[in-house]
Amino acid sequence: MSAGFVSAVYIAASILFILSLGGLSNQESAKRAIWYGIAGMFLAMVATIFGPGVSNLFLILVAVAGGAVAGTIVAMRVQMTEMPQLVAALHSFVGLAAVFIGLNADVMLSAVNDMKAAGTALADADLTGFGESLWTKDAVEIAILKVEVFLGIFIGAITFTGSVVAFGKLAGKIDGKPEKLPGGHMLNAAALAVCLILGFLYWGGAGAWTMVLMALIAGFIGWHLIMGIGGADMPVVVSMLNSYSGWAAAAIGFTLGNDLLIVTGALVGSSGAILSYIMCRAMNRQFVSVILGGFGGTSGPAQEIEGEMVPIDADGVANALNDADSVIIVPGYGMAVAQAQGSVSELTRKLRAAGKQVRFAIHPVAGRLPGHMNVLLAEAKVPYDIVLEMDEINDDFPSTDVAIVIGSNDIVNPAAQDDPNSPIAGMPVLEVWKAKQVFVSKRGQGTGYSGIENPLFFKDNTRMFYGDAKKSLDELLPKVD
Repeated sequence: MSAGFVSAVYIAASILFILSLGGLSNQESAKRAIWYGIAGMFLAMVATIFGPGVSNLFLILVAVAGGAVAGTIVAMRVQMTEMPQLVAALHSFVGLAAVFIGLNADVMLSAVNDMKAAGTALADADLTGFGESLWTKDAVEIAILKVEVFLGIFIGAITFTGSVVAFGKLAGKIDGKPEKLPGGHMLNAAALAVCLILGFLYWGGAGAWTMVLMALIAGFIGWHLIMGIGGADMPVVVSMLNSYSGWAAAAIGFTLGNDLLIVTGALVGSSGAILSYIMCRAMNRQFVSVILGGFGGTSGPAQEIEGEMVPIDADGVANALNDADSVIIVPGYGMAVAQAQGSVSELTRKLRAAGKQVRFAIHPVAGRLPGHMNVLLAEAKVPYDIVLEMDEINDDFPSTDVAIVIGSNDIVNPAAQDDPNSPIAGMPVLEVWKAKQVFVSKRGQGTGYSGIENPLFFKDNTRMFYGDAKKSLDELLPKVD
């Protein structure tokens, strides 16, 4: 496969990736967009594997086959509820790959320099692809290459350890509360300064040990950054790590001279950063705070909550729904855990068949991944036109007869508006408490994933519909006319 043909395939793959990102902005075009991305990645792999200068083809094909089998097995086993954890885990792979490729580039550079020092001619060096490219670089190009290697390893190491911590928090294996070592941000700043010093030493020819040590320190920075972020903000963290993985890939693309890797990394990095910024605005967070970590904690004693949680059974909920004219359903991670989206869809169908107005209110960070609830509702065949974003529907709660909250906590928490000491103070929330009646489907009286108490559960117009969301809704369905 000639270099010119590879470049043409790379351009086609880049166009497909752009079409894929564009299509994901709309639910109706999302499925087609996924196929654009799959096709683009297939073309990219084929062109890279069979391109000029590639050796050890058999080993590469074995690795690709092994990865394909592993990916298929994981995809078959992972439930939709575990998708956020899977995304975080995949980000860690990208970061680790960037670290290994960067270190390998330095190993190759050292080998090329040793051959040149020994007086070996290029014709006798038996070099192809990247090795041959290194041989032809002058001193300025080598200096630039070292900067690229440094950036790839640095961002990759942060992405790797940060993604592992995010995976642990999303999976419940690590406490969702923010935790920092003594020194906090100063410790991160000191670690960053050491990394920069090691980078200058490497640039000056100190050797590969500087990059190995820098990778370890950068890994500590990634771990400490994400450990310092509260569980309520994990959706933003996942998006930001997605951006980090993109920039790591772009840096390695420059190192390898792979144009498609540069383009793809830039697309992922910029789109992840833009999404993180949008989500930060939706949560009233500062973008810089997300990058630096250490938010999502309390700033003082929380307000005391008066009242008590009042339970209600399926008959009571059914009577209210039968009398209601308008209903707004707010889905959250609890719906995903219970896999209740099918039951929610059936309830929606029955209510709409009875002539009632039913709509869904989606908060930008509902669930543990951007768009998590939209995917679940689309899977359950809920019509797209009744699934509305927070800004589109928040003003309608005062005129709504019944609001049903299914497994949500922070995104419907009035403490965000009323308690300046709350970890989510200032975060825009769905104002469900303004509806005439509010029913909260919840497993028990716990505070949920982020550990934040919710005054909504104690309000006079709120009733707690305890139990597994799917079982509770299945019990409710026959009672709804």
